[in-house]
Amino acid sequence: MLEILRGVLGERVEFVARPEHLPAVEEDGETLEENARLKAEAVRSGTGLGALADDTGFEVDALGGLPGVRAARYAGPGGVSADNIAKLLAALGDAKDRRARFRTVALAILRDGTELVATGTLEGTITMSPRGEGGFGYDPVFVPDSGDGRTLAEMDAGAKHEISHRGRALRALAGRLEAYLADPAGRSARREA
Repeated sequence: MLEILRGVLGERVEFVARPEHLPAVEEDGETLEENARLKAEAVRSGTGLGALADDTGFEVDALGGLPGVRAARYAGPGGVSADNIAKLLAALGDAKDRRARFRTVALAILRDGTELVATGTLEGTITMSPRGEGGFGYDPVFVPDSGDGRTLAEMDAGAKHEISHRGRALRALAGRLEAYLADPAGRSARREA
């Protein structure tokens, strides 16, 4: 994450890791933006510094957008990625419509309370069965449209990060941070375009 932001902003902004003493944040928001805000605000409140957080969901058209914001917990408490994938594939069955997308919301809350938000998506389709050993989450069943037919789990990290939803959201957020730094009133950078 920091590499993307540093690539756009250079040395104009100092980034520090989340302090280990801060407690974990319960991600109980109804939207990705709410969860990202909860995480960023927890860090800002605990440190007095500006903070950046993101949240990612997985939306499947044939399932009405499920698992959505609850993607990591789709199979229930204690479920792991393999459980989530098994539940997803069972829910889809032989459905012809296998369109899906990863969606990431990246959100920064600056010291003064200014909030900057950006979204990145990666469109694709769901396979009939898992393929590949890399990645995590739903990567073994997701073939991005902008790829070459491989699932995200079959791609090396470099190829995956080049097209990733998270990278797209962070690059957009970095652009908003850059615009804010150029115009501290930040009128054009505050919200998603």
